[in-house]
Amino acid sequence: MFPNPFHRSQMVKGTVILMQKNVFDIDSLTSATSPAGLIKGVINLVHGIISYIIDTYIMASSVDLRLISSTSADESGKGKVGKETSLNVAGQSEFDVHFKWDSDMGIPGAFYIKNRKQREFFLVSLTLEDVPNHGTINFVCNSWIYNAQNYKTERIFFANKTYLPSETPAPLVYYRQEELKTLRGDGTGERKEWERIYDYDVYNDLGEPDSKPQLARQILGGSSNFPYPRRGRTGREPAKKDPKSESRNGFVYIPRDESFDHKKSSEFLDNLLKSASQDFISEIEIECNYKPEFDTFNDVHAFYDEEVPGLTFPRPEVIQVNQSGWMTDEEFTREMIAGVNPHIIKRLQEFPPKSKLNSQDYGDNTSTITKEQLQLNMDGVTVEEAIHNKRLYILDYQDSIFPYLSKINEVNDHTMGYATRTIIFLQNDGTFKPLAIELSSPNPKGDRFDPISDIYLPASEGVESSIWLLAKNYVIVNDSCYHQLISHWLNTHAVVEPFIIATNRHLSVVHPIHKLLLPHYRDTMNINALARNVLVNAKGVIEKTFLMGSYSLELSAVIYKDWVFTDQGLPNDLLKRGVAVEDPTSPHGLRLLIKDYPYAADGLEIWTAIKSWVEEYVYFYYKSDANIAQDSELQAFWKELVEVGHGDLKDAKWWFKMQTRKELIEACTILIWIASALHAAVNFGQYPYGGYILNRPTKSRRLMPKKGSAEYAELSKNYQKAFLRTIPPKKDILTNLTVIEVLSRHASDEQYLGQRIEGDNWTSDSQPKEAFKRFGKKLAEIEKKLTQRNNDETLRNRYGPVKMPYTLLYPSSEEGLTCRGIPNSISI
Repeated sequence: MFPNPFHRSQMVKGTVILMQKNVFDIDSLTSATSPAGLIKGVINLVHGIISYIIDTYIMASSVDLRLISSTSADESGKGKVGKETSLNVAGQSEFDVHFKWDSDMGIPGAFYIKNRKQREFFLVSLTLEDVPNHGTINFVCNSWIYNAQNYKTERIFFANKTYLPSETPAPLVYYRQEELKTLRGDGTGERKEWERIYDYDVYNDLGEPDSKPQLARQILGGSSNFPYPRRGRTGREPAKKDPKSESRNGFVYIPRDESFDHKKSSEFLDNLLKSASQDFISEIEIECNYKPEFDTFNDVHAFYDEEVPGLTFPRPEVIQVNQSGWMTDEEFTREMIAGVNPHIIKRLQEFPPKSKLNSQDYGDNTSTITKEQLQLNMDGVTVEEAIHNKRLYILDYQDSIFPYLSKINEVNDHTMGYATRTIIFLQNDGTFKPLAIELSSPNPKGDRFDPISDIYLPASEGVESSIWLLAKNYVIVNDSCYHQLISHWLNTHAVVEPFIIATNRHLSVVHPIHKLLLPHYRDTMNINALARNVLVNAKGVIEKTFLMGSYSLELSAVIYKDWVFTDQGLPNDLLKRGVAVEDPTSPHGLRLLIKDYPYAADGLEIWTAIKSWVEEYVYFYYKSDANIAQDSELQAFWKELVEVGHGDLKDAKWWFKMQTRKELIEACTILIWIASALHAAVNFGQYPYGGYILNRPTKSRRLMPKKGSAEYAELSKNYQKAFLRTIPPKKDILTNLTVIEVLSRHASDEQYLGQRIEGDNWTSDSQPKEAFKRFGKKLAEIEKKLTQRNNDETLRNRYGPVKMPYTLLYPSSEEGLTCRGIPNSISI
């Protein structure tokens, strides 16, 4: 009997690229926050060595692959699965592979892979060559593959085709749906490191109630008092003393593909270990006669010249040219629009400034600043005229900080502060000058009584100038706390995590919106997990070194009550703060009222480029608004994001209904803006500006000295020493600097806006690829434009008295501490 000529087998050649796990990989040590965690990491390292020996010398040929058809289905309607082929993966990274592929199998659209080896490997890609009737097919994988026994379902990867759910080839529908089910899991059990399950939980792992009662922390999320975005669920055992809290065991699960890759992980750990030198400060004090306090500003400058053996810090950019420029009023106000927290000031539209705090709980918090006090320095302009002409602005932390002052000022860890308001005046030359600072304290009679407020005015001579410098210091302490806890942590890191979870649970890897958003999620869940372990946890770095102490994350939950997703986009933010007005004739659709506003001016260039790219992309895949409403995966994604991921705010009226292409474009643009440019603006200037602690102190230890007191006499005699005793002590400064130096650095393999780790293979569709290339070219043009702006000396806010140009929104960067560059994602 002759074989059927129409069903003959043929060989399809492919190339597999993978990276085997380094036997000395140190990922297992990155989460060690205790001796027990370190021991566990060492055990994992030894286990890795044993597994390496077994894999290399005993089980070298133990990786199997099978192709799945996208055009030919079996009797059940699922794509036909081809014959298995095996790989010998010992000692190399690129492998030739040959598949038997019957002629009636059609065109491959996915493949199964099974790892029988002891150790996991990182699968980069599979490329099939000369597929009959098709040509080359690329599979972009970028995923960790563990031993097959660890999985309940087979590992599957899809070709780089892009399909809306309704357009998926029928033989692939089942595989697309099953993969999403796998990623959703069943919501039970403690997650293991090899799993890929994305699920939600509240922030109930910040405290350690089983260790000490003082280390218990408020659960954030799931309540109206303390709403919060959801984090990734780990499923760890509940704490014994508080069953609603999760125990902390050193290991924090995140889906395996959310982990840093080898190179970045190694660099991060290396920097983190250097930063951990803070734990040895006590020993250094003993061995080196280490002084716990700075006595003069020159002592601080010497600190960057290796004053302490083994602890060296680069000289922050803010003092590289002018060491005293930070003390000027012009620099104080310039950093409100060109510093590390440049998007908080608002235009003052009524006088006096009022409060939204409940007067029955906190008294009347209306500002006590008078018009007469302001008009002393307004160049003959009245308050009414300045408000009408849009020349008065305010940096207002009264409502956010005041409710916590009684608690902060009563604790015995030498932390005392104020709630502050600062009114500033826009001058004819485009720069700002401060007019008055209001410092508010709780009434000794109780919080329900009106606060005690003192007003401080600019001064340049005598003890009054020292008082004024301290007043500005208290403002910056408020600003530093708000920046780190709200602008940085809450409004970028925390709010993006639910988007990552919802995307992976409901948008298939072949969905166009998954492909659009994927670069902007890289490493975010990982860095957030690390932050919960060592930065924002009970007695973590933030609690130790910032004014809010143990109330730090609680404050961010209170502020989250007023978070509005649609206002996170730059144009809406500028309009809401009153620093811009709509202008259809402008290239960006609005006009800045502060013409020389570096963050806003540069940001609008980036925002417009992002939106143009997203618009072109969305219109390619969605030909009508009806396609949006009919997209089952997109609708499921958005519904769960709103109702679960940001579920504490689900009843807000501002959420997009996600029924039109315009809504989808705006939502994706906002999300990409948050993850890329907004995070870059508030993160990578932390050390360049804040590494010089005099410029950005994080907490205060004393209140303003009163006339006749010993502190006032000290201030009159030696203002530098008095200032240094007010800001954090040297040990806290060391702790803070070691961390923000790491957080301000770019890794050598960082992916910047306009780049993709997959190169040209991220999709097979040519038009989106060409649009993305245009996006990259546009960003390069924008960078040239921003450089030209910084060379324009008439724009004084762009470099200021410290001669430090505003570069935080330059799209590109080299590795290291550069104070520039917009990574695709919140990756550090």
